[in-house]
Amino acid sequence: MRHGKKDNHLGRTVTHRRALLSNMASSLILHKRIETTVAKAKALRRYVEPLLTKAKEDTTHSRRVVFSYLQNKESVKALFGDVAERIAERNGGYTRIIKLGNRPGDNADTCLIELVDFNDTLLKAKSEGKAKTTRRSRRGSGKGKVEAQAAETTAVATPELADNTPEATETNEEEKA
Repeated sequence: MRHGKKDNHLGRTVTHRRALLSNMASSLILHKRIETTVAKAKALRRYVEPLLTKAKEDTTHSRRVVFSYLQNKESVKALFGDVAERIAERNGGYTRIIKLGNRPGDNADTCLIELVDFNDTLLKAKSEGKAKTTRRSRRGSGKGKVEAQAAETTAVATPELADNTPEATETNEEEKA
């Protein structure tokens, strides 16, 4: 039975896996996005997200805890500097995995893992999209409403056509007489 076995071993020993995830986390923090396999990206997400949460509180203890995982002074400095400022208001979900397809050599599923707040193209599109969109209700069929409005506007715009109804012709005959 596999109860309680959440970790993907990635075909490596414990020390090799720990070193791999530490190096990948340092690269992700320094470069903001890296290309890797889907299995490694999912393992890296579970490894790096708690570190990013720790970085929100800039204390000596949290710096030492993060350094014990990363073993890289430059990445710790970058994490507690620029990265911590951008993710301060986010409540988790700091990384995004974008699947790219299969690698030509061994047909492995590859993906791009990136820090969410550092993708400038998506952030710009999101801010522009918020300004342009409006809320619309989805009550009833829009087609019937459009036809009804079109009929009302033509009736109001052309009063001589509106007078051709049976009631209007009776009143027009009475007025003429």
